[in-house]
Amino acid sequence: MSKILIVEDDVAFCTMLKTFLQKKDYEVVTAFSGNEAIPKIKQEVFDVVLADVRLPDRDGITLLDEILTNNPSTQVIIMTGYAEINMAVNAIKLGAFDYVSKPFNPDTILQTIDKALLSHKKGDTHRENKVKVPKRVSNSTNASFVRGVSDASKKLNEYVALVAPTRMSVLIVGDSGTGKEYVASSIHKSSKRSEKPFVPVDCGAIPKEIASSEFFGHIKGSFTGAVNDKVGHFEAANGGTLFLDEIGNLSYELQVQLLRALQERKIKPVGSNKEIEVDIRVIAATNEDLSTAVKEGDFREDLYHRLNEFTIKVPPLKDRIEDLMLFANHFLEESNMELDKNVVGFADEVLEAFKKYYWPGNLRELKNIVKRSVLLSQKDMITLDILPKDVANASQNSKHTYGLFKNQNEQELILDALERANGNKAKAARMLSIDRKTLYNKLKQYDISL
Repeated sequence: MSKILIVEDDVAFCTMLKTFLQKKDYEVVTAFSGNEAIPKIKQEVFDVVLADVRLPDRDGITLLDEILTNNPSTQVIIMTGYAEINMAVNAIKLGAFDYVSKPFNPDTILQTIDKALLSHKKGDTHRENKVKVPKRVSNSTNASFVRGVSDASKKLNEYVALVAPTRMSVLIVGDSGTGKEYVASSIHKSSKRSEKPFVPVDCGAIPKEIASSEFFGHIKGSFTGAVNDKVGHFEAANGGTLFLDEIGNLSYELQVQLLRALQERKIKPVGSNKEIEVDIRVIAATNEDLSTAVKEGDFREDLYHRLNEFTIKVPPLKDRIEDLMLFANHFLEESNMELDKNVVGFADEVLEAFKKYYWPGNLRELKNIVKRSVLLSQKDMITLDILPKDVANASQNSKHTYGLFKNQNEQELILDALERANGNKAKAARMLSIDRKTLYNKLKQYDISL
């Protein structure tokens, strides 16, 4: 039986995890602090240690060194909140097997433990001075859709889970770059149509002259240039999901054709007299206020109501600051794979700049900046000097930020975070990028009572 040590100061979470692992036939020992864990590490040999990166008496890095000094073959898995991912990446460099981001699905931690035990049986050691890019365990069932931990993200995820199994048409609204297509894809992959096609269409990129052909197809010779039969987007998505991005850009004439196709579930290719039955689910997205467009006569009201059976609003990145580093690390992994690089994380000053920057381009801007930085980076860590000037300069301005210890307005920041968190101390601590105990100490220091 494999022996696991859990080092976690959250007693309730630690107990829950212990019970879960014991049911999976692991022998489990717990410790609620680093100092409590050290005697156990010296007295017993553990196959795997699950350690929180932040503990009340020491961080996970110093505990990692103690573990590997006593038994180099022990596989250490670091558990981390979104704000400490950079510390977890450093732990990987120093010999940890992997890390997982909280909150995580219990089944995902099992997969990581199994991999660690397999590595343990093979006799892999940590002392190879070999830097690897950590294979972060995502708390998402869809590799391209990162589930955040902020309240705004939780509400978004709840709506996705609620509407995905239904046949309802969905209208996704949100600013440009917020990830509306990722949300649409997640709805499709969680639906009963997941094995069928997901066909995304950028309505703003289709020339008016060929729009009917693009949507409904055409037959050979139906117009000049139609040298072959063409399958349109509706037929291509048959049985699956048709995602209409920037739906507000459709011409009025095409809106009429689209409404008819949705109502009758039939299409007629350009130049054909034969109707084709289609079974599709439509998900539309826009960064405009379609209700205003309806009032002004620019968008058909009947089509609006046909598409808007269920509305999901995707929040801007500035309202999901708690998710910032989850997305940044996700884009870092993607960029490393695409560019064949091995950048392992972000320098502290980069994290500070990211938190202070306003992100007008939302997730798309973050993705582009991370990708550009990975390309330019000649080091293990992304540093401030390779960021675009407007992002790098954000770390020097005095705008509102939730970074403590480097800010003289700590008390104001704490009060503001508590107000935005509606008095939820755990959430406020995440917004401030500190652990709960530090927040409690700060509340006592500034005599703040709730």
